[in-house]
Amino acid sequence: MLLGVLDIGSNSAQLQVVEARPGAPPLPTHAVKELTMLGEAFAPDGSIDDAGADRLVMAVDRMMHAARRLGVQQLYAFTTSAMRDAVNRDQILDRVEAKAGIRPQFLTGRDEARLIYLAVHQWYGWSAGRLLIIDIGGGSMEIVLGRDAEPDLAVSLPLGAGRLTRAFLPDDPPSHDQLAALRRHVNATLREVTDRLRWEGTPDRAIGTSKTFKQLARLTGAPGRRQGPFVRRSVSATDLKAWIPRLARLQAGQRSKLRGVSQPHGRQIIAGALTARAAMKAVNVRSVDICPWALREGIILHHLQTTHNESFDLPLRPLTGTDGAEQAPGSRRSSHVALVTASAQTT
Repeated sequence: MLLGVLDIGSNSAQLQVVEARPGAPPLPTHAVKELTMLGEAFAPDGSIDDAGADRLVMAVDRMMHAARRLGVQQLYAFTTSAMRDAVNRDQILDRVEAKAGIRPQFLTGRDEARLIYLAVHQWYGWSAGRLLIIDIGGGSMEIVLGRDAEPDLAVSLPLGAGRLTRAFLPDDPPSHDQLAALRRHVNATLREVTDRLRWEGTPDRAIGTSKTFKQLARLTGAPGRRQGPFVRRSVSATDLKAWIPRLARLQAGQRSKLRGVSQPHGRQIIAGALTARAAMKAVNVRSVDICPWALREGIILHHLQTTHNESFDLPLRPLTGTDGAEQAPGSRRSSHVALVTASAQTT
C-alpha cells in the first residue's frame, strides 16, 4: 500500500510517499515539496495574509494532484504550529478543502513531541539508552526525554525559529539589542522545563531533529546529504557560539548562500542557532547528534503499528505446584508453561 504524509509547515508543504509494509523502515519512494513561506505571511494581529493563504491553498492543491499521480492510496495531511496558531486558520482551511478536496488536521505540540520520539527511538534502537531529543520547528520547539517505547517527558514550547524571528528580530541584520532580548526570552522560557530535565540526569544520547538542526550541522561542517543517512552528523554548542555572531552580521540573502542554509531558512537561521545553543546549555549537553527521522517518519511508524499489527494469543498459564496451588517464589517444585503458537493452534 502506498501511504502519503502531507506536512504543512511554516516554510513549505512536503508530501512524502512510502510503501507501507509492517516491519519495514519508512523510506520514501517519492518526495514532493512546495514553498508556502507562512512564516513571512503573518500580520500583526496573528493572522496569515492573503498572499500567504493563496500560496498555501495552491501548494496543497498541487500536492494532492501529485499524490493522485503517484498512486497514493491513503493520505494523512496535517499542519503544525504555524497554521495551528493562526487567527484565521479555519477560514484558510475552508479554502484548502474547497480547492484541494482535503482538510488538513492539527497536531498538538505534545502529539508532535511523542511522534518525533517514536521515530528517533526506532532509528537508534533500544541500545541507545535514555534519549534527550530537541526539535526546533518554525513555530515551536519540542523537548522529549525517555528510554522506553513511550517518553517519560514530552513538552512543546513556543520557541520556533520563525516565531522568534518575527517577534524579536525585525531588522535584517538584527541589532545587538534585538539579539539580547531574544536570548533573555529563550532562556526565561526554557527555565520552565529545565529543572525537570536536570532532575532526570544526564541522557545517554542527545539528539537534534528538524530542518533547523540539519542545516546548523551542515553549516558547522557535518557531511552533506549525498553521503547518505547513516553517516554520523552532529553539531556542538561551541560551534554554534562561534557562528551566531557571524550569522548576525549578514543579511538574510547572504546567509542563505552559506553551506547548508536554504533560502527559506536564511532569515530565521539566527534565531534557530541561538535557540539551539540555549537549549543545549540549559540541559547541559555539549553536542547533539542529528537524526534523519523526525515527525513525518513518526506518523508513518505510528500508522503501521496501529493498523498492521497482526497479533495472536499466547495462552500463558500460571505456574502451579503438583497440588494445583500456585507455586510460591523460590519453590523447587517444577512445572511447565504451555506456549502455543498461532500455527500450532490450527493443527
